[in-house]
Amino acid sequence: MHKLVSLAKRRGFVFPSSEIYGGLSACFDYGPLGSEMKKNIKDLWWRAMTRRHRNIVGLDASIMMNPTVWEASGHVSSFNDPMIDDRTTKRRYRADHLIENHIEKLRREGKEEQALAVQGAYEAAGTAPDPNKALYSLIIDEGIKAPDTGSGDWTDVRQFNLMFQCDMGAVADTSGTVYLRPETAQGIFVNFHNVREASRMKVPFGIAQIGKAFRNEIVKGNFIFRMVEFEQMEMQYFVKPGTQVEAFEAWREERFNWYTSSLGISPEKLHWYKHDKLAHYADLAYDIKFEFPFGIEEIEGIHSRTDFDLSQHQQFSGKNMEYVDQVTNERYTPYVVETSAGCDRLFLALLSDAYHEDVIDGEERVLLKLAPKVAPVKAAVLPLMKKGEMAEVAEKLRAELSEQFLVQYDDAASIGKRYRRQDEIGTPFCFTVDHQTIEDGTITVRYRDTAAQERINITEAAAFLASAMA
Repeated sequence: MHKLVSLAKRRGFVFPSSEIYGGLSACFDYGPLGSEMKKNIKDLWWRAMTRRHRNIVGLDASIMMNPTVWEASGHVSSFNDPMIDDRTTKRRYRADHLIENHIEKLRREGKEEQALAVQGAYEAAGTAPDPNKALYSLIIDEGIKAPDTGSGDWTDVRQFNLMFQCDMGAVADTSGTVYLRPETAQGIFVNFHNVREASRMKVPFGIAQIGKAFRNEIVKGNFIFRMVEFEQMEMQYFVKPGTQVEAFEAWREERFNWYTSSLGISPEKLHWYKHDKLAHYADLAYDIKFEFPFGIEEIEGIHSRTDFDLSQHQQFSGKNMEYVDQVTNERYTPYVVETSAGCDRLFLALLSDAYHEDVIDGEERVLLKLAPKVAPVKAAVLPLMKKGEMAEVAEKLRAELSEQFLVQYDDAASIGKRYRRQDEIGTPFCFTVDHQTIEDGTITVRYRDTAAQERINITEAAAFLASAMA
């Protein structure tokens, strides 16, 4: 993992936020290459939702909303994580994560019967009169230790609300209290009728949104995997009650395929995880998990949220959130199937999956095997000579390609070193302008993954790249 973090900073993918002042825990800035790559990820997701499906439209809701929104959604009263501290190391952990990791460890060790027993006790803790005490007892009874230190001098479990609170207005009092949204989904739900009427949508239809969310996480870390400020890519799909399982399975298949076919992630590194312990609003939930260097963790959740959200907003706002079918005159509150992906986690997954080290022509190299559609730089134009006709032809080619693609021009150092620089940032193709280019108008195309080369006419370069991005 340290190699990935070092590469990300050195080559301009991700920087620690406000680093000259010592940084800020779990906050990061995306550099020139990182911001390009992240934009590519979001564009691919947006196209997969709003271009591929004619019944899905987009939204960009406000980060701050009327605070009653969060009362209706349950975030004010119950958006809490169970927190536990280790007295010896002064480190803080999520009690539920300690137990879940313990259950997974038992299963890996072949202790399935014991794992099932702990799983049953864990699920029972959620409905216990004192859930905090039940979780604490389970941790003590199982002898669960901190995964990073092995210590286990635990405090009592207590609840910790994850929402960031701020004051709006000139006077700081409770009447001006608002929250930074902890998820983007509620902005979609409160705009259900606005979007439906403005876009003349009929159930089933979806609303997609990409935006920032904020959570005051108990446990931060693993680079950009868990941050306090992060970006979500969410789509809420509104369906008729009774059809949610069919819609859920369709979206489950489509979302998994998107990671492998559109993004090029290795299928063997993706895993399904079914939630046996469901959130209060869900009747079915799966996660798509990825094998990170630090463990198998979630990158997207797919949930059947029932009619909980629209019903809650109807109750708290006094506004009717029902849908009337104009053909059958049926009136009902739609159910919702949600796909919720973390853009930053996906960014890290793509870097992790793409990072490789190998030997080419007797030299060690680092390369990022990013899919061309994901890679921040699509091609590099490399003139063999810095000056003269080669440089002029190369600059003209760069200018033409830059109309459609992000292209780098590099004329410093040997051609081999220039190839290595591009490999390290995931550039899939290098176009070399050499002596033969001047003679017959052809250029060398060098492929990142194999280092193989071929010649094409310089006039075909733009079409070559466009074909690779298709």
